[in-house]
Amino acid sequence: MSNPMIQLIVLAAIAVFLIIRLRGVLGTRDGFEPTRVEQRQAERDFEVIDGDKAAPQDEDLTDHVDPESPAYAALLAMKQVEPDFSLGEFLSGAKQAYEMILVAFEKGDLGEVRPFLAEEVAGAFQGAIDARDRAGQTVDVQFLGTRETALAAAEFDTSTNQAALSVRFLGEMLVATRDAEGKVVDGDASTPRKQRDTWTFERVMGEADPNWQLVATGV
Repeated sequence: MSNPMIQLIVLAAIAVFLIIRLRGVLGTRDGFEPTRVEQRQAERDFEVIDGDKAAPQDEDLTDHVDPESPAYAALLAMKQVEPDFSLGEFLSGAKQAYEMILVAFEKGDLGEVRPFLAEEVAGAFQGAIDARDRAGQTVDVQFLGTRETALAAAEFDTSTNQAALSVRFLGEMLVATRDAEGKVVDGDASTPRKQRDTWTFERVMGEADPNWQLVATGV
């Protein structure tokens, strides 16, 4: 056998050896194996923390509530019953309700806001209005705006689907209470008054009626 032939056989053997080594180190691709980028993306999508798949956080809730708080867990349970519920939209509606109810109370006419008041709250408000009327007092009121609206607490009863959300408000208004002769006996028609309140609203999640009712008031 000639030397060129021997050299060719040796080179072929070396090439085969190198191919086998490379296949052992790099592996093979069959056309369906994911790329490294695809593999990393898959790892992120199925990342495991403490043995459990990490659940994505709800930004509608985390914008207003600590995700480690009991309130966050209660709100998540509410959304399980009513997926369309939005905390941001609720707080916006609660702010509007706060302004409407305060002005209605100060003016002494609960007619338009009565559907949003629980019986006990409506009775307390009406009692105060009636007492003013008996004393011959009237109220001048101008609402200047709500400076703060923030969730204070959230509770959810999974057996009844009853939700309770407490909201902290800071309102600002001009209020002057006048006696029967028109003399100011409380407040000031020219000096704004700040008012802090914490109101609790309740509703059964999943029901067709979207309205929340004011069930408690406090500071």
